[in-house]
Amino acid sequence: MRGSLPQPRRHWRVRRAPRPVGQHQHTRDEHAAMRHGFLNIAKPMNCTSHDVVNTVRRVVGQRRVGHAGTLDPLACGVLVVGVGHGTRLIEYLADTRKTYRAGILLGRTTTTDDSAGDLVQERPVNAAAAAVRAALQQFIGTIAQVPPAYAAVHVQGTRAYVRARRGETVALAPREVTVYRLEVLDVQLPLLTLEVECSTGTYIRALARDLGEALGCGAHLDSLVRSSVGSFSLADAIPLAELEERVADRGWQEVILPLDLPLRHWPARRLSGEETAQVLNGVRMAADSAVSSGQFARAYDPQGRLIAVLQAVDTTPPLWQPVKVFRYNP
Repeated sequence: MRGSLPQPRRHWRVRRAPRPVGQHQHTRDEHAAMRHGFLNIAKPMNCTSHDVVNTVRRVVGQRRVGHAGTLDPLACGVLVVGVGHGTRLIEYLADTRKTYRAGILLGRTTTTDDSAGDLVQERPVNAAAAAVRAALQQFIGTIAQVPPAYAAVHVQGTRAYVRARRGETVALAPREVTVYRLEVLDVQLPLLTLEVECSTGTYIRALARDLGEALGCGAHLDSLVRSSVGSFSLADAIPLAELEERVADRGWQEVILPLDLPLRHWPARRLSGEETAQVLNGVRMAADSAVSSGQFARAYDPQGRLIAVLQAVDTTPPLWQPVKVFRYNP
């Protein structure tokens, strides 16, 4: 999902807590061993996803850090951050479902389809709660959704929101997205609160805009909390402001999540030392006859470390092709 308009750079940072005298200093070897995996960060409002990445880079002490899906400054909630080898596995989170709690204000449309934009039009809200629930049904399932004009998608090589800020008319093509579930949590007209479970690429701002048009009164996204990304939930997330303190108190082993966590729905292969060496060099290995072409699997070395992502290739007999391999410092 995308939430609100990309904002100008804000000078937001986590203040460093003073380290008490005698507190455990993590060794270089400990950091090297634990710098591969994922962090489930609870992003606060009024900071960018890139701010979160920069904070993690500083705390981790390395550059190989990236997030698995932008959460805009006015939104808060789950931001999955890949560290080390985890950055190379972020792409496999693209098919995971995301869940949001969205506040939608009926009766007002804005330039950005959220509360960050300028007011465009104000109309009376005549719809009853029952009509709102009925209108929501058309947005459940696979739908064609037009992204907001102020979106990060490219239009002829330039971000749409850059063109919109210049005053240009931005016409974006509809995209196919899937809304798995729309649940009304509260209706206090003109404000309603929804829980939305959807595919990657769904704009909650666009959903709010389109619902308003369906009701004939207009609407915009007033607030947004991302409560889950696949198996990463807000209940388990670490508040960004507490990250450094938790690392100092507990060490990385208690903070970073396993590298293979997003891949555990795939079959696993336990390799011998000889097979590990072959896979690390890109050598194909035999697969079960029941494997279908394109299927993924995860491979582990004798020490139990994830060392490869395998993909079945259409050969006779079927083979596993290493598509990503991971090497570790001794």
